Amino acid sequence: MQRAGLWSMVLVAALAVVGTARMAMAAAAAGLLETGTAAPNFTLPSQEDKQVSLSQYKGKWVVLYFYPKDQTQGCTIEAHNFQRDQAMYDKANAAVLGVSLDTADSHKAFCTKENLTFKLLADPEHKVVDEYGVPVVAAGPNHFAKRVTFLISPKGKIVKVWPDVKVQNHSEEVLAAITEAKTAKM
Repeated sequence: MQRAGLWSMVLVAALAVVGTARMAMAAAAAGLLETGTAAPNFTLPSQEDKQVSLSQYKGKWVVLYFYPKDQTQGCTIEAHNFQRDQAMYDKANAAVLGVSLDTADSHKAFCTKENLTFKLLADPEHKVVDEYGVPVVAAGPNHFAKRVTFLISPKGKIVKVWPDVKVQNHSEEVLAAITEAKTAKM
């Protein structure tokens, strides 16, 4: 009987930890900037060791996508899809900016290996990740930004947020949203 009681206590404690983690992630997700909000300006280093500011893209659509980690399967698929569609983004007067907690050197290696030409921005101190309310997940000593995308209008307003990105068709979703937002004159 004592053994069953001990296992019950362990199970209850484990469920409490899982529940707490889920509540923390939900609370973090609730902090995401919302549609209609002015997109906060920022400056971060790119894979080219140059400082990139959101204000440099005034008058353009900006796809600001946050992703967990360079050179991982899902992040590589997502980046390849944005790269594949780069000509369509150019035609739509849109810039793609990726942000992760990785370093500029990590981004440089990722871009070189995967032939990525759009900007990847390094935010290892969580400055922009936190400012945009993107949840950060811990896995041991490592931290990763959750996969979230913001579409920012040429006037600097957030017009769409994808809080739970699925990488396979995401680039197509973003391009469709730009077309829809242009039609709605956002």
